[in-house]
Amino acid sequence: MTTVPQVDVVGVGLNATDTLIPLREFPARGSKVEFESASILPGGEVASAMVACQTWGLPARYVGKFGDDYAAQIHRTAFERAGVETHLFTAPGCPSYQSFILIDSTGERTVLRRHDDRLALQPAELQRDWITSARALLVDGHDTAAAFQAAKWARAAKIPVVADLDKLYPAIDTLLPEIDYLITSNNIPGLLSAESDLPKALQLIQKKFANKLTAATLGHDGVLAFDGSSFFYAPAFNVQVADTTGAGDIFHAAFIFALLQDWPTQRQLEFACAAAALNCTSVGARGHIAPIAEIERLIAACPHHPSIF
Repeated sequence: MTTVPQVDVVGVGLNATDTLIPLREFPARGSKVEFESASILPGGEVASAMVACQTWGLPARYVGKFGDDYAAQIHRTAFERAGVETHLFTAPGCPSYQSFILIDSTGERTVLRRHDDRLALQPAELQRDWITSARALLVDGHDTAAAFQAAKWARAAKIPVVADLDKLYPAIDTLLPEIDYLITSNNIPGLLSAESDLPKALQLIQKKFANKLTAATLGHDGVLAFDGSSFFYAPAFNVQVADTTGAGDIFHAAFIFALLQDWPTQRQLEFACAAAALNCTSVGARGHIAPIAEIERLIAACPHHPSIF
């Protein structure tokens, strides 16, 4: 039997091919809007996070599924170039996951997605040692059954599980108790808890699912987190924004990097916010995966901001 090499982080989840279209103005309904360029780039929450981790010197492994189209080769080439170890599956006769992303003049993006159910990663396609030979696991919950299996293996091996959750996927409640670090988009805590007040929602979720840390990323307002006893807030950083695509992906990658350095929670969140901000200074989900030194310079250059909560 082939020995599976040790890695620092393994990701089980989405990849996507992003067609990015910058616009001077966002189109009104029924209008015609000129655009000057369109770029086709690799993206996807977990796929991009693994590339970022590898870029920062964390040996990374990605497990996912493509269609049998040109997009799959775009991803394979990107993983090979970055040095990410991969275990890739193909859905025959199926298009890969695709996103069309409209970027307005402020850098904010609107995403149109296309996904075929045949792209679902199945638990039986996973191998336990792909998970247990890593120091951390990242899942996004999209293929919930596969993510659940991977998380169960990781928890049994005392490997921390980080989740990037931007949507309430079917059966997600089965996965959430297996997550150590649940970091969601800003609307998810309210949907999970039926509580509109974010701090209260984070408390309710943390208590229900017993996560070590429950957090919500807040775009230009930073991130708020709760660990069962204390709240932590880290602000967003003021940069010249070109495109917010991939900010959350890079946030999660940077959080994992900081977690594996055993930094305090506040520093983990600040580092993740800074890395996410710098990625927004260029177009694409992996627009600017900044070197560690550049991330640290941004943190050092910005004074401490008081909590907005």
